[in-house]
Order: sequence, then C-alpha cells, then structure tokens
Amino acid sequence: MKRREFLTAAAALSAGTWAQATERARVTPEKWSRLVIVGGAEDRVQDRVILRKFIEYAGGPLARIRLITAASGVPEVVAQSYSAVFSDLGAQNFAVLPLNSREEAMNPQLSADIMQADGIFMSGGDQSRLMQTVFDTPVMEAMHKAFHFNHCCIGGTSAGAAVMSRHMIAQGAAVLRPRKDIVETDIGLGFLPAAVVDQHFSERRRLPRLLSTLAGRPDLLGVGIDEDTALVVERARAIEVFGKGTVTLVDMGQAQTNAGDVAEEAQIEMLGVQLHTLPAGHRYSAVRNVPQNWPAGLRRAIEQLVKPGPVYL
Repeated sequence: MKRREFLTAAAALSAGTWAQATERARVTPEKWSRLVIVGGAEDRVQDRVILRKFIEYAGGPLARIRLITAASGVPEVVAQSYSAVFSDLGAQNFAVLPLNSREEAMNPQLSADIMQADGIFMSGGDQSRLMQTVFDTPVMEAMHKAFHFNHCCIGGTSAGAAVMSRHMIAQGAAVLRPRKDIVETDIGLGFLPAAVVDQHFSERRRLPRLLSTLAGRPDLLGVGIDEDTALVVERARAIEVFGKGTVTLVDMGQAQTNAGDVAEEAQIEMLGVQLHTLPAGHRYSAVRNVPQNWPAGLRRAIEQLVKPGPVYL
C-alpha cells in the first residue's frame, strides 16, 4: 500500500474546523488532547500510579478505554495482564482491540470503536511489529482523528512509547559512546512531529544511543524516558512527569557535530549539546504569560514537544 503523507492541520485548528469533524468533538478545561508516554516496566502490581493517571486523563472509571497489543509477540498474555489491572483499578468500559494483523486494521468496525474511545493504550513489544500492522491503515487514521478531534488520551509503554514520534527508533545497539549510523530508524505514528523517543532510558544506559540518533537528525528533540516513568504531553499547553524516574531531554538545536564527515560507526564529536533532566512530580507549562525562571533552552524544548503536529488523514 502506498504511504500517504501527513497533512499539516494547524490552519484547520486555528480556523476552528476541527470541532465540526465529529459529533463527539468537544473541548472543556478538563479534557485536552494528551499523550501519556511511558518508558516501560510500569508498575502493574503495587501503587500503579501511571495506569491510575491514564484512567483519570481518559475520563475516569466510565471512560471507554481500549488496549492495542499489536506490538507484542504474546498478545493474549499481555491482554490478560492489562485486562486484570484495568478492571482492578475500576475501569468499567475496558476492551482489547482485535488488532494483530493488517487485515484486522482494515476493519471499519475497529476504526469506529477507536473513534468512540476516550483512552487508547498501546502495550510494549516490538515497535516495528506495531507499525507494520497499523501504518497507512484506517486504524492509524482513526487514532489521529480520535486524538486531534475528540481529545482521546493516547498512551503507550516501551514499544508503545517509541511509536509516538514521527521519526522512530526501530532498533540500535547499546553503545558506550555516540557513533555514526548505529541506530536504525523508521516512521512512527507521528503524534510527536519534532521529537524522537527512547525508552528504558537510564536502566539500559541509552543516552549514547539517543545521541547517535540525534547526530543524524539534529532538528529533532531527543526524549529519553526511564522505566516506570511517564511523560505527559498536553497539546499546546504543558508537559508533566510522573512515576518513579526521570525524563531526559536532549536538544541539538544549537550544537555542532562532525557526523557528516566521519566514517560509518566512527565516534562522533558533539559540541554544545543541551541536556535537561526532568524528575517525576514536576509540571512545565508552555504558556508564556506564566512567570517561570527557566533557561531559554528548556522553554524551547517544551514548546517543541507540545506544538500541534500534523493529522494523518
């Protein structure tokens, strides 16, 4: 199937046309388009802070929450685990979407279910497997419509976090220092158009891998998310971090690198890289009239994360 381009929707947003796109479209102070991006290994046994927060952002116990297990090699096992957790946390309208092949991704009923969802959560596994299943299908289109038009909360853990960005890390070795062309990338879902996400970040010591990725795409903001930690992105408003770890932002916007001059897999010189570590329990607003004594680089990074992306149609 031919890959269609992502279409910029900023003009449509400013013109107010999104509100008419679906009869369920609504904007209230409590319901914003949010991404809940989890670094993997979220607690499903004890306090379960991240999944509780996801239910809250989806709309509470009555929210229509749907699970996508297409990234997993054992989808039935993953589905059973999350079904038990969400039930235990009081989610009364939870269901696992039958989405494990491209054929299933063409099912109109599946797209209709996604369009009616208040929260969609993507499990871990292999991000390439997930994208092979949903890319350029009605399901992917429905997910974008649900997020942009209906303010559905989109969450994902591990592989489900990696696919959030347009430029996606598909795989890459755990190197000790940045090297050229050691990371394989592909196209993700595109909810974060100007960033690239890496997960299990501190636990698997992936800063060199993220730096290696950014050496080839310095226009992107690097986002590293620790395990049992979530980065919440409220479109056009703010970001926040909750869970147990830290979110690391890596900004190459004003850096210099010799990546274009060295051989494949050679070590890379990287000068002027900006790095921010955001611990759990902190919220960062992108609203400029809020008094904040933050470095200009951090403000620029936040604005890069929250800016509205293109809509896949």
